[in-house]
Amino acid sequence: MMSVERFALTEPKHEMKKIRFGVFELDTATGELWRDGKAQPQLRDQALQILRTLLEHPRELVTREKLRDRLWSSDTFVDFDHGLNTAVNQLRSAFGDSAANPRYIQTVPRRGYRFIAPVEITSSLSPGVLAQGPSVGNIATSSRAEILDSQAARFSILSDSHELPFASKTAVRILFSLIQLMYLIFYVFSLARLSQVEVILGASRGVALPILVLLIVTAAIGIPIRLYLLAATAFNYRGLNIKFQTLFPFLLPLDELWALAPFLITHRLGFGLGIAATAALLFLPFSQRSLLLMGFSVKQPSD
Repeated sequence: MMSVERFALTEPKHEMKKIRFGVFELDTATGELWRDGKAQPQLRDQALQILRTLLEHPRELVTREKLRDRLWSSDTFVDFDHGLNTAVNQLRSAFGDSAANPRYIQTVPRRGYRFIAPVEITSSLSPGVLAQGPSVGNIATSSRAEILDSQAARFSILSDSHELPFASKTAVRILFSLIQLMYLIFYVFSLARLSQVEVILGASRGVALPILVLLIVTAAIGIPIRLYLLAATAFNYRGLNIKFQTLFPFLLPLDELWALAPFLITHRLGFGLGIAATAALLFLPFSQRSLLLMGFSVKQPSD
């Protein structure tokens, strides 16, 4: 694994070639901006220098004073505020970004700017290193599991954190907790009414006993898992996303199996509503994964 102390965008071309963020790629040797492999209009020099500076410090606050020192010498007399705002607006226009709902450049009022999207460094010596910490200098101490997880997601049909919007961590925790609570209620309610479930399955005869055993075993497995996820969410466990990604291959068949639970009460719901409820529950495991990627996969910006 590549170890990085700190990077500067002025390093030789063989050391650093491209910086990737979202669907964009910046060639640090030529200053060219690419989107999905297509060249974009050339950025003005000031906008390019601002972008370089922000990418040197991903997820860190870059003050207006630091940008002024980098772009204009102390003996240069310019309307600094107007020039800086114009350059940042050009970057936002190039990215399709907005100050009100930023995906790339966040404005910290009266203080400066922060680049909030995940950054991937591509060099000629390495296939890529994902920067998910507060600075690229922290890559060496970043969780190896997070890096491997992000790289593996690129080759998966499942959503990648790069493709998903940022979401409030509080909102994600609330929604994720409600989902876990719903599953927990499913398990406890089914175990509490085993006799009624047995009556419902009575018409199945030969398969009634295997289904009943499967229900008891999966509920017994699911209860501690849901309690763990609820506790991890309640105490804001930072490794929740990685733990869930590890559990996901095992939780997926469990959750897909319990998605059939509405068919146990079709005599009350009706067959059509039972199919609709099952369809929604079949999608729920993937919703949980996406929620955590939106709120937990990268460190949330903080002033």
